[in-house]
Amino acid sequence: MNDFIYKKSLGQNFLIDKNVLKRIVDCVPLEGKSLVIEIGPGSGNLTKEIAMVATNVLCYEIDDRLETVLDDALVDFNNVEIIFDDFLKRDIKEDIKEIDYDNLYLIANLPYYITTPIIEKIIASNLPFKYITVMVQKEVGDRFNAKPGTREYNSLTVYLNYYFNLKKEFIVSRNSFMPKPNVDSMIISLIKKDNLLYLKDKDKFNKLLKDAFKFKRKNIRNNLKNYDLDKIGDILKKYGYDLTVRAEELSLEIFVELANNL
Repeated sequence: MNDFIYKKSLGQNFLIDKNVLKRIVDCVPLEGKSLVIEIGPGSGNLTKEIAMVATNVLCYEIDDRLETVLDDALVDFNNVEIIFDDFLKRDIKEDIKEIDYDNLYLIANLPYYITTPIIEKIIASNLPFKYITVMVQKEVGDRFNAKPGTREYNSLTVYLNYYFNLKKEFIVSRNSFMPKPNVDSMIISLIKKDNLLYLKDKDKFNKLLKDAFKFKRKNIRNNLKNYDLDKIGDILKKYGYDLTVRAEELSLEIFVELANNL
């Protein structure tokens, strides 16, 4: 990797701390005949740790310059397949249909600039991921774990908490990477909820969240002025709020009730 030119546009910061690599894999309770999907294997450091404990590993790597690097790094493993393509453009169900597995997992060091689109694609796939363990920018991890009434709480917080129980695993220092990024990272696990709250329309729920949080300093009346404010006001009143409340004060359960009634 000494001559490799890292592309900032691809968020290429490769994890090189072996202790951290092992800790990430240890966070995931792999069971039975497992298939682990990894997004952005980079130099293959994390891939090797995964391949030592998983039955099958499927990686998506957008940078085909890494093909030789990954071939060399993974030469001792016959349970790893690498697709050199943009994960966001792939049909995951099609890619894994020939793989024999019982339990599906995802482990990845996500590029900071496309963390949200990747997670949204994973949710939209409707695949039965038992455990999703990802590395994200620390600030993003704080948002994932935020509580109502805090500055970090936003639409993605509510969206993720609808589908998953979130668990903060540990912080990763910027010194664990090559090249060194400007920020620290966080390992987050998303554990699929067994019983989701009833939603009439998940797409409309997602749109409501984005609209409600569109302008951080504005209240619900302003951000949702194109919705039925009478209905919204009636529901908020049940919980002790009115239309002057900001979205960051409202819980997941309130947003679900709003979406269903609207």
